[in-house]
Amino acid sequence: MTKLLPSWVESANSATTDFPLNNLAYGVFRTEADALHCGVAIGDMILDLTRMEADGKLDLPEANVFANGSWNGFMALGAGVWGKFRSILIEALAAGSTQQDELTNYLVPMVSVTMAMPFDVAEYTDFYAGRNHAFNVGTMFRGPENALPPNWLHIPIGYNGRASSVVVSGTDVRRPWGQLKGPDMEAPIFAPSRRFDLELEMGAIVGQPSNGPVSVQQADDMIFGYVLLNDWSARDIQAWEYQPLGPFQAKATATSISPWIVTKAALESFRTSTPEREKELLPYLQEPGPMLYDIALEVGLAPNDAAETVIARTNYNEMYYSAAQQLAHHTTSGCPMRVGDLLGSGTISGPEKENRGSLLELSWGGKEPLTLDSGEERSFLEDGDTLTLRGAARGNGFRIGFGACTGTLLAAIDRQ
Repeated sequence: MTKLLPSWVESANSATTDFPLNNLAYGVFRTEADALHCGVAIGDMILDLTRMEADGKLDLPEANVFANGSWNGFMALGAGVWGKFRSILIEALAAGSTQQDELTNYLVPMVSVTMAMPFDVAEYTDFYAGRNHAFNVGTMFRGPENALPPNWLHIPIGYNGRASSVVVSGTDVRRPWGQLKGPDMEAPIFAPSRRFDLELEMGAIVGQPSNGPVSVQQADDMIFGYVLLNDWSARDIQAWEYQPLGPFQAKATATSISPWIVTKAALESFRTSTPEREKELLPYLQEPGPMLYDIALEVGLAPNDAAETVIARTNYNEMYYSAAQQLAHHTTSGCPMRVGDLLGSGTISGPEKENRGSLLELSWGGKEPLTLDSGEERSFLEDGDTLTLRGAARGNGFRIGFGACTGTLLAAIDRQ
């Protein structure tokens, strides 16, 4: 098994840090001058690549790759550059590196900066690819015998979301207004959502474009990295609007992502296979090898001025369809994929109650409220609740983490 790679940045050598030398997550941060800089996480520090590039310290095939405070330009350079650049960073930051004295001048403490969106989201597609989640939700509304739609075991189901609603961790989310079923269950009312929810997901970032259908292997090659993703969902708005075309305004409020992109290369040793198929997939969706990852995940909920309660723990390896399968299916119509496209995995739930990645499942539609450590109960989110998603792949004496993905729910706008 891969072991911790020692670094001259001492904080990167801890078994508890999210950002050892094995990781080298990519992000964007604001400086004191409010400029956006691209950086690499190493322990509790950030290596400022924008400054290094401006000082002529980076050798890249194009100029000003990091000048705009976004990783899109780097992603566009392709997988060959991604791999070479990672190797250069590992050598430069490794214990005993001859570059230590020079690079120390480009380190910035994480605690001194504000994180920003790590890339410009071109398009956003969210999937419904977790079997446990799909079965739980289907059971609530249709009973266990009809829980999964006939197509679910054959196809990664998804919908096109709003790229403009994707926000970075730490951004507040405001409770949305919308049409809800009225008291007579027919005529609707217009009111703030009363059943606002989280969804624990992973997001895959497309780093290379496509101009036609691609195979599952080609799709995997196109993926640059992964983020934690919270697909905030207004369940009552969704219940009224979703027939016949599926989610719309219920999913348009916000989608929060972690500020750090963990590259596919950093996760390579944590690959694992998707589960055994109940129905054989069509050839174009069959995987040539392990395409999922063993990433432990958890959700914390902290009410106003109260301590956090961990309300769910699960693992990314519970997904029925991998991001590569989702991406390959997305291209079958000829739909072009672009650098910076974001694919949400769908809610990640495990087989037990404590593994459920949404309050809809945890409270079973509100019938079984959760009791938090503070003594408060929750069926759905209340104003002032802060949600925190965490995730990490766990190695031998190290972890590959994503940092926290947080968001606080604010009260709906007063329309009176």
